[in-house]
Amino acid sequence: MPGWSRPRPARSHPFRRKDVAAFSKMVAGGLCLCGLIRRVSCDAWLSVGNPFNVELLCSLLIPALFLSGILCICLVVLLWGIRLWIQQRKKQLTSAGKDGKRPLLVAFFHPYCNAGGGGERVLWCAIRTLQKKYRNVTCVVYTGDRDATGEEIVEGAFRRFNIKLTHPVKFVFLEKRYLVEASLYPHFTLLGQSLGSVFLGWEALLKCVPDIYIDSMGYAFTLPLFKYLGGCCVGCYVHYPTISTDMLSVVRNQDTRFNNAAFITNSPLFSKFKLVYYYFFAFMYGLVGSCSDVIMVNSSWTLNHILSLWRAGACTSVVYPPCDVQTFLDIPLEEEKSTTEYSIVSVSQFRPEKDHPLQIRAFAKLLKEKRLGQQPSLKLILIGGCRNQQDEERVNNLKGLCEELGVSNNVKFRMNIPFEELKRHLAKATIGLHTMWNEHFGIGVVECMAAGTVILAHNSGGPKLDIVVPYGGHITGFLAENEDNYAEMMAYILSLSPEKRLEIRENARRSVHRFSDQHFEETFLLSVEPLFK
Repeated sequence: MPGWSRPRPARSHPFRRKDVAAFSKMVAGGLCLCGLIRRVSCDAWLSVGNPFNVELLCSLLIPALFLSGILCICLVVLLWGIRLWIQQRKKQLTSAGKDGKRPLLVAFFHPYCNAGGGGERVLWCAIRTLQKKYRNVTCVVYTGDRDATGEEIVEGAFRRFNIKLTHPVKFVFLEKRYLVEASLYPHFTLLGQSLGSVFLGWEALLKCVPDIYIDSMGYAFTLPLFKYLGGCCVGCYVHYPTISTDMLSVVRNQDTRFNNAAFITNSPLFSKFKLVYYYFFAFMYGLVGSCSDVIMVNSSWTLNHILSLWRAGACTSVVYPPCDVQTFLDIPLEEEKSTTEYSIVSVSQFRPEKDHPLQIRAFAKLLKEKRLGQQPSLKLILIGGCRNQQDEERVNNLKGLCEELGVSNNVKFRMNIPFEELKRHLAKATIGLHTMWNEHFGIGVVECMAAGTVILAHNSGGPKLDIVVPYGGHITGFLAENEDNYAEMMAYILSLSPEKRLEIRENARRSVHRFSDQHFEETFLLSVEPLFK
């Protein structure tokens, strides 16, 4: 036909056809909504006889709604463009393996991977488990420990936890770890650290785009970043919920704790304001946490809180953290022969929530009561990891408390010690001491029980629900809550006959097999299997 020409084929576009159709429906729906709102608004105002006000309102409302729709569309397009750019970057940064195939990158977000706590033991056991199961997997660790090399970090894991990896690990060193330091946010710490983790996660994502992302340290706000912008399958291992219903009750009841200052508890206004802040943060925490494809929690206590906050029961499971029980079970368990000195050992990082001051005050009270009678000498040995300068300052404050209470000669501090030295201290100890309120699990508690000490733990959290529970109808340890309880229970344990203590120690040892490395490997692989499909 004259004037008619064949239409040119459409150029390829980064958006798929169904995306364009969805976009058209969004626009049409927005215009229909605007028309509906205008009609309803106009009818309502005209019914009360305000035609001038109706026209004024509509003239302001319609442009505002239209502008909001345009901004939303621009935001969606921007985020989609960032996602496409990141995927292109992933192809450029990833090289093929020796067999010509690109390995599957599994990244763990653990900014403090060189610390010596239970969370780090979970990290290295998880990496070892994946290396043993999957040959085509390359494990990546996002870390802020720039004061050590990758080889030094791996060597430290072997020295502290007796964990030897079968394949090399790729470390991505992050420069902005200070953004998640609590000291940077004297107020609104939870919100500050969470927002800081988003920026730290963005740095991690730009440096390495993985196929599977696992948050192993509790930075849930990074999950939507890697899922929706990075295009990753995401999972997480939750040691401790960032906020819990227990924390809300502490603020509501105006109780003074390490995370609820006295000036807040003494003010009803400040307490109500903090309660609103906590409820807002809990809502946001639940929103980002529900983005996870796989959720692993370390105890029944953590499970209950995560289910109430994240509401993702279908993909949530309990995976008890790996405890090197066999190594401690190898320590000979014999009836006590020497009664010239008893040692009480605490194994935990020097963090405020571990409540080391409670241990020292209870021990001082025990010593004060002991001097009234003739008993063997007592030693309190505090063993733990120091992550940074704040932890070192905390240790100095604890030493000052010892001097103030007059127990400096009876209290020893051992920081960042090798694994073999830890075993020696536990082998000689009579009592294993734990004082953290609502401890999420308590690897140190399990290790003390496996080593043969009589455990005295806080009557809350994981120790109460999962660990220091009757086994075979017999007790496995003791629980306490405050300074007086701890002093009384320590005195009671020391007053037991060596035969009775041996009976408790043997039963505690039998109960800890469910927390072994082998059990962790089985449950961990079962939980993360959906990420590899």
